[in-house]
Amino acid sequence: MTETVTRMETGRSKVGGDGPSPFYLPVGNEIELFDAAYRNRMGVMLKGPTGCGKTRFVRHMAHRLGLPVQTVSCHDDMTSSDLVGRYLIKGGETVWVDGPVTAAVRMGGICYLDEVVEARKDTTVIIHPLADDRRILTIEKTGEELEAPANFMLVISYNPGYQHILKDLKPSTRQRFLAIDMNYPPEALEVEIVMRESGLDGSRAERLVSLGQKMRAVEDFGLDTPPGTRLLVHAATMMNHGLPAKAACEASLVRPLTDDEELQKAMGDLIDAYFSSSG
Repeated sequence: MTETVTRMETGRSKVGGDGPSPFYLPVGNEIELFDAAYRNRMGVMLKGPTGCGKTRFVRHMAHRLGLPVQTVSCHDDMTSSDLVGRYLIKGGETVWVDGPVTAAVRMGGICYLDEVVEARKDTTVIIHPLADDRRILTIEKTGEELEAPANFMLVISYNPGYQHILKDLKPSTRQRFLAIDMNYPPEALEVEIVMRESGLDGSRAERLVSLGQKMRAVEDFGLDTPPGTRLLVHAATMMNHGLPAKAACEASLVRPLTDDEELQKAMGDLIDAYFSSSG
């Protein structure tokens, strides 16, 4: 009996089009750089600390450009099949299922590889022909060679602070992308973001952002990852919901970042310095 081989495409994450744009306030010229890269069919590499807005920025740009997004959260167990696709047996049929990269190439849109440095180097090399002027994806298992349409864009991101000799991008990968440095926004802009995202009043938002910036300075004393804007928004949301500032900050800014009791106490003292016991 001869098996029937068919192909199934993965669904795409629709972001562009109707509905409000994901909120994003630019810090520099990142919007202009991203737009120019898209118009000239270039890939983009976003570099910045965790929680500084890289993923939100991609969603915002996708909406501005009217493009769907395929987002892949990279990890060290990821294989090339996870990105390109694989054959599966379904109901007696051998079915080819597109991976997110293949789906984005077929349908157009943004393919976003988040924290790409976490993926194995032998996995990410498959994107090289997509990231240069060839803009092709070779699927060895199906014998296909797909040419990316004009509205396809490859975007990768990573946190340079996590880099070490075993977790770095190959130079041959880095040099295929236009790079945009991203960081935490200036204090006044971060206050505006926190207020907009959480609904928290200006006075407490200002104290919370000042607290977050002070905690970022604690990094040299043992805090591996400082609190990003995302965590400040979490804390502000809990405070706006009625939770006391102390409890909201401990749950959103302290415990997610460290298990070290002494460091937790030091951060707790900082919270007390910025907020009264009533929050």
